[in-house]
Amino acid sequence: MTAKMPEPVVLDGDVVQLVPLALDHAPDLFAALNGEEEVWRWRPGRLPASETAMRELVAGLLGRPDTTQFAVIYKETGRAIGSTGFWEVSGFDGSVEIGSTWYGRAYWRTGVNTECKVLLLDHAFGTLGLNRVVLKTDILNLRSQAAIERIGGVREGILRRQYRRADGTWRDSPYYSILDDEWPAHRARLTSR
Repeated sequence: MTAKMPEPVVLDGDVVQLVPLALDHAPDLFAALNGEEEVWRWRPGRLPASETAMRELVAGLLGRPDTTQFAVIYKETGRAIGSTGFWEVSGFDGSVEIGSTWYGRAYWRTGVNTECKVLLLDHAFGTLGLNRVVLKTDILNLRSQAAIERIGGVREGILRRQYRRADGTWRDSPYYSILDDEWPAHRARLTSR
């Protein structure tokens, strides 16, 4: 069963604001990458090498019916520093995936990711009334796996050979979920820090 994707909304936090992704965000997003391959290492496709390439990537995301993508706006500067989104999860009622998440390297280990996930999970469970949120990553991306586990993701298994990496090798994807009745305790732990 295919569920209707969440409508674009603005989600406001203390440090970041998630706003519906738009073509106007492409220059900021390209600048946030700062040419750092490490930011893009675990993502499908190549690092956008120009603002034009970033604009094409954004346009591609905007044209997909299976995602509601956000620009991550760093409130201190008002600039987009990354992106994240809700993705369709086939075969599960009341579920959505949080995916296609990346931030400029300058914002790693700053609390940006935690606040983004709290905003998205609060919206999924509190506003949309969903029962399950899915997250997955590359099996080699240990940093991302640790971040998912830190917010309460329970590892359900491995999707084998799910995608081709930019270098042509196959990516296996650890698959995690958080259930609606699990989220309040995880949220309390995360927001008490």
